[in-house]
Amino acid sequence: MKNSMSLGKQDFSGSTEITSNGIKKHFASYDPVRALSELIWNGLDAGANLVSIETKNDQIGGTKQITVLDNGEGIDVEKIDESFKKFDDSSKKYQDDMHGSNGRGRLAFHRLCNTATWYTRRGSYDAKIIIKSHSIKDYKGLYILSEDQHRLLHKMKMGTCVELEDFHKSLPDEKKIEDSFSKNFGWRLALNCDLKIEINGNLVTIPEHEIYSRTIQIDEKKFNVKAIIWKEKPNTEKSYNYVVNKSHKIINRELSKFNNKPGFYLSTYVSSDCFDELDLQNFKTYVTIGHEFGPIYNKLKKELLEIQKEIHSDFLRRFADQEITKLENGGCFPEYKGLEKNYALWRKNYTKSILKSIYIADPKIFNSLNSKQSKIFISLLDKLLVSNENNGLWEILEGVLDLDKEHLAVFAAQLSKTTVENIVSTIEVLQKRDRTIHELRELIGNRFNEILETPDLQKIIESNTWLFGEQYATIGAEEDTFQAIARELRDKVKGIKNISEEDIETGSNLEGVNRQVDLFLARRFPFNDSVGQKIYKCVIVEIKRPGISLNKTHLRQLDDYAEIIAKHAPFGSDKMRFELILIGRKISGADVAIQQRLEGLNRAGEQGLVTSTPKIKCYVKNWFSIFDEFELMNDYLLSKLNIKFEQLTNANTEELVNGLQQDFRSESTS
Repeated sequence: MKNSMSLGKQDFSGSTEITSNGIKKHFASYDPVRALSELIWNGLDAGANLVSIETKNDQIGGTKQITVLDNGEGIDVEKIDESFKKFDDSSKKYQDDMHGSNGRGRLAFHRLCNTATWYTRRGSYDAKIIIKSHSIKDYKGLYILSEDQHRLLHKMKMGTCVELEDFHKSLPDEKKIEDSFSKNFGWRLALNCDLKIEINGNLVTIPEHEIYSRTIQIDEKKFNVKAIIWKEKPNTEKSYNYVVNKSHKIINRELSKFNNKPGFYLSTYVSSDCFDELDLQNFKTYVTIGHEFGPIYNKLKKELLEIQKEIHSDFLRRFADQEITKLENGGCFPEYKGLEKNYALWRKNYTKSILKSIYIADPKIFNSLNSKQSKIFISLLDKLLVSNENNGLWEILEGVLDLDKEHLAVFAAQLSKTTVENIVSTIEVLQKRDRTIHELRELIGNRFNEILETPDLQKIIESNTWLFGEQYATIGAEEDTFQAIARELRDKVKGIKNISEEDIETGSNLEGVNRQVDLFLARRFPFNDSVGQKIYKCVIVEIKRPGISLNKTHLRQLDDYAEIIAKHAPFGSDKMRFELILIGRKISGADVAIQQRLEGLNRAGEQGLVTSTPKIKCYVKNWFSIFDEFELMNDYLLSKLNIKFEQLTNANTEELVNGLQQDFRSESTS
């Protein structure tokens, strides 16, 4: 190593070519963490793949000392005029990889403390440079003996250690520093998996992100693309396209077409063996039209743009879904009071789909709307979509959306596709349900004596729980424990398994009915009640065998079952609500008890309600009322669809049953 004896000149002190006031004015907006970040950038600019920060506090928690160590190539003090003397110019100015390309970030330290000392080891010498904030334009530089080098550099072949002392501001807590560094340096960490930045032994992590990797082939040259979407905007990073070499050095960067897209923060890196063959300093001359590499580079940029468009479109679809969910949770969609449930569901989904198309076309349109304004906008959109003026929607949107001609054409196509897909999916659901009703009418009405085995009706019911009401459309998920307890309590009801002659449906006999069985379905699932509180809805459905007519005996058994449930301690939670539904082929013509209950609770507006308490509701329904309810509620839409069904009287019973047992539960997500 060189030392003071072997060097012709030990002192290389000097002054920066700007006044101290000019330097301090330039850094006036820097906070302590940003000032510290500049020292990390100096290490990265020097080719370091490890930068380590250590902080020490005094007894009252103030910052006492900071060291910033890097394993870069060290400071070239023999060219000190090019690195410390010049403020707005340096040897790095032609390299896009260099954050500190103006050679001045090192002087931001004065925002933190009064003294900064750079210890450096490079090639054959050791040196140190001292700067005081009261005379920040002046630096004192000395060659030193290797044994006088900073303790952290003793075992290193090269590198720099900056020591900060005499603090007039303290750093925030370590978590805030790590978060700031993560945002500031995350893109570099993601680009180079060998790079590490530490603070007090803790690694700075890469912010939440998604990586898309692609390969582009142009004229037998292969280019590797790594596109990174950041969940939050990095501190100083814009949406750039970077050209990098095999050492992860950035040799060129250009703003991408997707800079300043709302919520979309993209960094794209392109590497290739052919880049390593180019002169780092003269890259821009290689990509001009007149150079042989120019046409290849232009093709590369076009391919890159198509990849970024695909990534952005995927992002917008997910972004739109998230924003619409927020609007829905915030109560911005109409309540559709007084509308039939299926039609209301179609209206809501249709409005959502159009809203999604608008979001994808121009996300900025909703940025300035508060909750009340969003609610008004969505309500007006919903009304317009089903009015005679819905064709005018395109004229309105075309006038307010910030889109060029190409994007307007894409939006128009998307709007048309969304509308058609929504209508088609709704038609398919109604067609399936309407066919199910027709086939069940045939089975329950004319072939009830042929339905003898549990699987026949059990699977049909489990596949079509919407039959009991739209609110039960998705109760198919199994929960064995709750089902077992509910069945055990049901078996405690007095006389629940007894069948008398007066229970028998006309046209049936006791022997045939005994070969049939009652069906039982019990489910528990999370649910939001009328005031938005999360509860468990417990639905228990008992379907009497087809040969039974419902009467006062069954009503009494239903009441007894409700009482047993109410007294069962594990079901005593105030977060549980029960709905007990008793279904039969028909209600006995001789029975008056059930009819009186139904008429007494008719004002509640719930079909089949016979008992209502805050915790338990009981319903008695017959199959034909269920069938009629569906057809009446959907009469308008069904009449418009003009669905025709073939005669079912000659159809095979087994085929009807098999068809009805198909799982229609997926329709609830259509």
